[in-house]
Amino acid sequence: MNTNHIAQIASLMGEPARAAMLLQLMDGRMLTATELARAGNVSAQTASRHLAQMVAAGLMCVEQRGRHRYHRLASGDVAGILEALMRIAGDPPVHRTVVVGPRDDAMRMARMCYDHIAGRLGLAIAESLLVTQAIEFDGDGGQVTGRAPQALQQWGLTLEPEPHASRQVRPYCRPCLDWSERKAHLAGRLGAMICSHCLESGWLTRAAGSRTLVISPEGARTFRERLGLDAWRRVTDAA
Repeated sequence: MNTNHIAQIASLMGEPARAAMLLQLMDGRMLTATELARAGNVSAQTASRHLAQMVAAGLMCVEQRGRHRYHRLASGDVAGILEALMRIAGDPPVHRTVVVGPRDDAMRMARMCYDHIAGRLGLAIAESLLVTQAIEFDGDGGQVTGRAPQALQQWGLTLEPEPHASRQVRPYCRPCLDWSERKAHLAGRLGAMICSHCLESGWLTRAAGSRTLVISPEGARTFRERLGLDAWRRVTDAA
């Protein structure tokens, strides 16, 4: 056991700005250095130095998505340590909440992301399929499992057969980092199929001149039944 490494990790977590940054990632989101600087109430230069130290120590990971670099907790073990420290500390820590994505709550609830559903509704649908192990995400990739046909049947969908590998251009299932939630919603052909089905069924309608998706009364009943009450409350309750 390397006691120096233990002391190093403890000292990194013990600095207020770094602790604030780590706590901001406890909900599973991925945030930029600028957003984490805001959470830690430090300059961009100071935040960059803090983040580099935490990445080097294995507390955070960095992922490149397009032009942006996003930080997340390195593992569930890191989250577990933070939870234990929070219990020992007693009162919940006061920290700045980083608001990402659009300010309009209707867009944050449900919107189009190219041809699939984003926002809190898109995230809830993806989480439902992940929990039932109908799909699996692995980094930038994803796949459907043998449980997918039964899970999709509950939505009134039939899993399409995979095309021949030589003709396949678009992934069947892949994670897409959500702009407002900073967690992965479902993209690929499966994500587009679910979105089209929701629109055709009248559960969702597109707002004129906007990417916002409006949930109809019938859609609200359907999503509440399919996703479960707790997940539906997370969709409809503003963050």
